[in-house]
Amino acid sequence: MHSHTVLPAEWAPQSAILLTWPHPHGDWRPWLAQVDQNFVALATAISYYESLLISCYDADHRGHVHDLLAAAPARMERVRLYVVPSNDSWARDHGPITVYRDGRPVLLDFQFNGWGSKFPYDLDNRVTERLHAAGAFGDTPLATVDLILEGGSIESDGRGTLLTTRQCLLSANRNALSQAALEQRLAELLGIQRVLWLQHGHLAGDDTDGHIDTLARFCDPDTIAYQACADESDEHFAPLRAMAVELSTFRTHAGQPYRLVPLPLPSAIISPGDGHRLPAGYANFLILNGAVLMSVYDDPADVIALRRLRSCFPGREVIGVPGRTLIQQHGSLHCVAMQLPERVVAMSASNQDSPP
Repeated sequence: MHSHTVLPAEWAPQSAILLTWPHPHGDWRPWLAQVDQNFVALATAISYYESLLISCYDADHRGHVHDLLAAAPARMERVRLYVVPSNDSWARDHGPITVYRDGRPVLLDFQFNGWGSKFPYDLDNRVTERLHAAGAFGDTPLATVDLILEGGSIESDGRGTLLTTRQCLLSANRNALSQAALEQRLAELLGIQRVLWLQHGHLAGDDTDGHIDTLARFCDPDTIAYQACADESDEHFAPLRAMAVELSTFRTHAGQPYRLVPLPLPSAIISPGDGHRLPAGYANFLILNGAVLMSVYDDPADVIALRRLRSCFPGREVIGVPGRTLIQQHGSLHCVAMQLPERVVAMSASNQDSPP
């Protein structure tokens, strides 16, 4: 008999959020002071709602992160720090993807290749197994999977529907599998019954080949919030309008159109380094127990985006978190965090939050 596998939605109850803290051995070096403060704001906000696992580069770095959070002050009884070296800080893509098999959580450790070998990834690809070996996930089993898959590239409604982009999942620099073969693997591994494939939509400066979590997100099984663009002179106008048309053709399990909630596009944020546009948007929000965190950019569109997102998440606080620093490295809140659903982490048995 086949086991029953479910990929929970992000709004399902969570036991913890996983972060990989930026360090001076990677691309954050020029912005380290700013990104430290950005991560402190993010981690402190998360600690008000749930537990937090953080991987740090080495023992000195762990002490540094501990002191930053204790001074914030974060709720330190909910924080566990582990020494696990990484190349970069995008835990959404190198962290585990959790499924329930016959009701029990299993951590899937997919392969990570730096978004198609664009960046170094040797350490990142081992973060999940090293955290598991260090006891970060308790006795939750870990299964290594030979497929390349990033958490930011898939959206689940918790009912067997996956929302994703052709550009990323079918890119030749990932798995070189046909659509049919990939859908078969996703059905086996994640319990997916149907895939909604987006052909259109892309943010300038995105180096993930079009991660869905920058474009369109399930807010409940019948609602999708998506990145829109109302300015006809903006380079995003045509591709995001084409994506909105595609979304309007998708149907829920019950055969109804989705409730589609457009999020405005903030004004262009330009990289001070080489003058290219950075992939700033509002769809890269993070769902927590009782809250949703959304990047804000000191832009008039922030207020509109917060209001629209609040309409998608009644019963959760929707909170703006500064996003201008994270976007310098082409990512945002959702990209740096991975949720661990309930029953993965039991926090009571830990002494990990004591000073090093």
